[in-house]
Amino acid sequence: MNDTIRQLMARKSVRAYEKQEIPHEDVQAILAAAVQAPTAGNMTLWTAIHVTDQQKKDALAVSCDNQPFIAKAPLVLVFCADYKRWFDLFKTVELGEALRQPAEGDFLLAMSDTVIAAQSAVVAADALGYGSCYIGDIMENCDVQRAILGLPEYVKPVCMVVVGVPTQQQRERVKPPRFEIADVVHENSYRPAGAEGFRAMLERRQGLSGEDFDRWLLAFTKRKWNCDFSREMSRSVRQMIDEWVEGK
Repeated sequence: MNDTIRQLMARKSVRAYEKQEIPHEDVQAILAAAVQAPTAGNMTLWTAIHVTDQQKKDALAVSCDNQPFIAKAPLVLVFCADYKRWFDLFKTVELGEALRQPAEGDFLLAMSDTVIAAQSAVVAADALGYGSCYIGDIMENCDVQRAILGLPEYVKPVCMVVVGVPTQQQRERVKPPRFEIADVVHENSYRPAGAEGFRAMLERRQGLSGEDFDRWLLAFTKRKWNCDFSREMSRSVRQMIDEWVEGK
């Protein structure tokens, strides 16, 4: 198997790191990989904030659902959808007509650019022997994140990536199972699975059935869906979209 594909298949989230700094040249290599990522129209509709201030790391650990490992990570990168620099430049053009404001489609396009860049950074980190973890909770508490990171209008946090040298326990931890290709890849048109079909996929993936699966599903629903962080993320993202459209 190709080395890159092998790394992609083996990669897993790492949430515990050795007390070991990442050399400057490796940080730069990770960031360079992000900059070279695919981007809509070669516009690079994202900005990464390299958080080195320990107080800011501590604050992010609290604002992102109280996850202490964020504060301990040697490398913390917050990837933000960013249309500010382009819009600031567009406003200097003698267009001869009204210049439209950034809207919902621009936000989604910038979000796509942002996540692609973050994934390139994650792949580069893995190739260098580091472990990483995505922190989606950066989309929660948007007012708090904006204050911590000094974010202006048309710059919104999309994902955070923390990186470090994995502990031995993390190296040995078994990667959670994934779906089969046929479960998630459809040919030519969408193929609805229905609740029962999807349940069968999950039972196969989790290696559970009957009452054991029912207990797992109940716990998962409470932990990931009917929970405070999920409600807060939806509220925060709604606010970010509204602010984006309103130019705040």
